[in-house]
Formats: sequence, C-alpha cells, structure tokens
Amino acid sequence: MDAYLQITSVIGVYVAGVVFVAGMALRVYQWVTTPKSPVALGMFPKPATRTGRIVKMLKDTLIAPQSAQIEPRMWLFAMAFHVAALAAFVGHLRLVQEFPILPGILGEEGMNSFAGWAGGIAGVLMMVAVLYWLARRTFGPFKQLSVPEDYLLLALLLGIIIMGNHMRFVGHVHAETYREWFQSLLLFRPAIPTEIANSNVGWSLGTHMLFVNLFLIYFPFSKLVHTIGSFSANLVRSE
Repeated sequence: MDAYLQITSVIGVYVAGVVFVAGMALRVYQWVTTPKSPVALGMFPKPATRTGRIVKMLKDTLIAPQSAQIEPRMWLFAMAFHVAALAAFVGHLRLVQEFPILPGILGEEGMNSFAGWAGGIAGVLMMVAVLYWLARRTFGPFKQLSVPEDYLLLALLLGIIIMGNHMRFVGHVHAETYREWFQSLLLFRPAIPTEIANSNVGWSLGTHMLFVNLFLIYFPFSKLVHTIGSFSANLVRSE
C-alpha cells in the first residue's frame, strides 16, 4: 500500500502537475500566436458594445442557451455536472486551507456534516451525469459519432468520481488528515499520513489520484481543452 500511494499520490501528482502546466502553456502559446482572421467571424445578433459582447460571451460559455434549445436533456445533465464539479472543486480547497468563516459558524462537527452532505450530493450528481453521457454514446444515435477518445475521457472521469465517492461514503478519514498529505506536497516535503495508509480508503485515494493524474496529463491534448478556449471562441463569435 505504501508503494502504491507513493507512486500515485506523490510521484504521480508531481509528474501530472508538470505535464499539465507545460501542456496548457503550449496550448495558450498556440492560441496567442494564431493569426487573427481578417474576416469578422461574429454571428448575428451581435451586441453593439464591448460590455454587451462580454456579457454575451459569458452567457454563451457558462449557460450555453443554444445547447438548451437544441437538446434540453443533455443540457440539463451537463449543467448538473458542471455545477456539481464546481462545488466539488470548492470543497477540495479545504485541502489547501480550511475555510475561515464556516467552521466558526457551524462548528467542527457541523462543518464536517455540511461538507459530507455537500460533497456526497455533488459526487452523486457527477456520477449520474457521466453515466448518462456514457449511455448516450453507447446506445443512442450519437454512438455513430463517438470515437475512442470520448470513452477514454468518460472512463477517466468515472474512475475519479467513483473513487472519490468511495472515500466520501465509506472512508472515516477526516479532512485534516487529507490536508496534511496535500500540504506536504505543496511544500515539497511529501509524506503519506499513517492514518491514510492504514485506513480503509488508502487504496481508493491511490486509485482516485491515479485517475486524476492520467486526466491532468491528457487534458491539454484532449478535446476537453475547449473548456478553456471556449471563452475566447465565444468572444470572437460576438465581435
């Protein structure tokens, strides 16, 4: 177990971080150095002001009203996934630093209970959404349009979520212990707390991080990188 955690939750994290940052830097460089089209690419109706264009860009990127009109069911699952993923990301910030206000209001037990419920709901919503996308590409008409990369990305996401849910619903390790591990990585003094290594979630943390590392390594070179470039793309559409 110790060797598995060292590989997936220490060495793998550093490798994935370096590849992700370098890959995204390359992507940004490619976007910045791409010659701008001499032809206006905006789509009607176009806002008349810069503020209007920015507002339209944010609405098209964050709400995607066109997708809601074309395929409402897919849009609903996508919105549920993204809102839940955002909530999970915010919750994971506790690994860096405990929130300064909520523990004082809720108390330690109340904070742990709130985090447990919020994280559990987010995990279930994300899992349902990914399973829906997987079924949509496997059994529906979109199967003909699906490529191996689609299934690979969904498999990585599903692995991350399932292992995260296992730690949430089955594990008994508190956030403070996970924070101790993560902060040791940030300080470049990596250490796996004994409580994690000897717990019933040691293997699920390792597997969770294995999927996370693979996802981060592949992300800059996958189609999911559009989540970063969609802001500038939607701004161009309104110019």
